[in-house]
Amino acid sequence: MEFTGGVLGIAIPFLIVLTVLVFVHELGHYLIARWNGVRVEVFSVGFGPELFGYTDKAKTRWKFSIIPLGGYVKMYGDMNAASVPDPDAVHLTEEEKAEAFPFKRLSQRTWIVAGGPLANFLFAVVLLAGLFAFVGQPFTPAVVGDVQPESAAEAAGMLPGDRIVEIDGATIERFEEVQRIVRLSPEQPLAIIVEREGREVALTAIPTRTEFDDNFGNKQEIGLLGVSRSGVDYVRHGPLEAVWRASEETVAITLGTLKAVGQMIAGTRSAKELGGPIRIAEMSGQVAEVGVVSLIWFMAVLSINLGLINLFPVPMLDGGHLLFYAIEALRGRPLGDRAQEYGFRIGLALVLSLMVFATWNDIVRIYERF
Repeated sequence: MEFTGGVLGIAIPFLIVLTVLVFVHELGHYLIARWNGVRVEVFSVGFGPELFGYTDKAKTRWKFSIIPLGGYVKMYGDMNAASVPDPDAVHLTEEEKAEAFPFKRLSQRTWIVAGGPLANFLFAVVLLAGLFAFVGQPFTPAVVGDVQPESAAEAAGMLPGDRIVEIDGATIERFEEVQRIVRLSPEQPLAIIVEREGREVALTAIPTRTEFDDNFGNKQEIGLLGVSRSGVDYVRHGPLEAVWRASEETVAITLGTLKAVGQMIAGTRSAKELGGPIRIAEMSGQVAEVGVVSLIWFMAVLSINLGLINLFPVPMLDGGHLLFYAIEALRGRPLGDRAQEYGFRIGLALVLSLMVFATWNDIVRIYERF
């Protein structure tokens, strides 16, 4: 698939990727809401004034809005798209309350809110399973090809031909798993077990912290052992195996992302690696130029990140609502209106601050290229 270069080469893939992921996320909320008898008043891809749309038989207004940086579903009984309960909802009739979101059981509201992130995770599994079934999964044996002189691998006593079978207690099947663990562990001791001439040998390696520019021109700090793999291979799986492997990959990407975020919070990884809409747009265009397979991989990873970020316990995000529901479950009653209002204000400030910081990183990254 090829796109026109320049601005269109960035904008078109970005809008396609973002629109699909936002639609999937909001569809998760919508489907579980409808399943629980909640009337959905608006399903919007984008914010701001409506560009075009239509109203279905269930009285839901499906629309595309002018600002394509997100989306929302507004449910009956809510005051706005952030699911803030409408104070006037107490005056609804019993028949109207049966369709209103705020009057649903706690378990129903929890599943409806969690539906968006869950849809993103499931969508990633579907995308990856399709790739693994039709294209193949990167499945390179975890066999060491070459060991670089004066590298972390040489210092640990690793030799060409060693098969890495375990790292820090985690069983290793593929070289790609070795890369994922090592890259997220700069200057951290790793307990490695290799198979050498039919016997297992225990080694300890400390990956070297290395800064490099990725394929998109972004600077990252990663750990390196200083070994090369013996070859590259792709394995196609049957339908069930593809789904299982895709689920494993989704979990691995999720845990890797959480570890990277934890390292940023702890200060062992630079927060400059955070990217915002500009970076996502650039990467969308660059990946699209490589081909459809790369674009699907990118979309799957972005879908996982979107689902994960929305689960963070920050008011304004789905995770913030789930936090309020957890408190409600413990207290036996919802938080007061004022407490929720302050929570949403704090959450809005945090989300906007993060967006400004990430966008600033994008601007600085572009400036440094010139």
